[in-house]
Amino acid sequence: MFTIYVYVLDTLADWEMGHVTSELYSGRFFKKDAQRVSLKTVSYTKEPVRTMGGLTIIPDCSIEDIVVSETSVLLLPGANTWNDSKHGAILEKAREFLTLGATVCGICGATAALAGFGLLDNRPHTSNGAGFLEMVSPGYKGQSFYVDEPSVADNNLITAGSTGALLWAKHIIEHLGVFEADTLKAWYDYFSTGKPEHFFALMQTLSSENGQ
Repeated sequence: MFTIYVYVLDTLADWEMGHVTSELYSGRFFKKDAQRVSLKTVSYTKEPVRTMGGLTIIPDCSIEDIVVSETSVLLLPGANTWNDSKHGAILEKAREFLTLGATVCGICGATAALAGFGLLDNRPHTSNGAGFLEMVSPGYKGQSFYVDEPSVADNNLITAGSTGALLWAKHIIEHLGVFEADTLKAWYDYFSTGKPEHFFALMQTLSSENGQ
């Protein structure tokens, strides 16, 4: 079973998490033999946090409750509050994830936090455009590993800029292997273009899997 830990913090960018959390939690497009997924919100305390969109989230657990294994996934969303020192604990946990082969997925402001912690210095990654990490993360040394794409997957490290949430979700789902390949392609094609033929292709992949 995969355990997905979603780090929540004040000013969390709601829209960046929507595609990936809804698909992993609902499992609505999972293939028949997909591993089960447990999704938990986690923070530095169990006090409620307020998202950028004004929603209140009460964390399910604290950082100390995280169990790190190869089937653990840490999702780090964008936010305007990553420069607060209290987030150092989750960045240290992210280092542990990467060292042990668990998966870390950061988007937007979270990439700046990862960069400032030295976790992007030697791995292909992306962020909010060339020069952004140098501007906001003193000490960042990963310029030669920066890839100017909306999202970049490097094995167990998956990063994205603020406009790359859909591709980031695709990379995460693909990494976990919970969709059939044709389902994932149709899903991404539909949500990235809105064309009805891709919706019908998506439904057809599910019908085919169910033997209909």
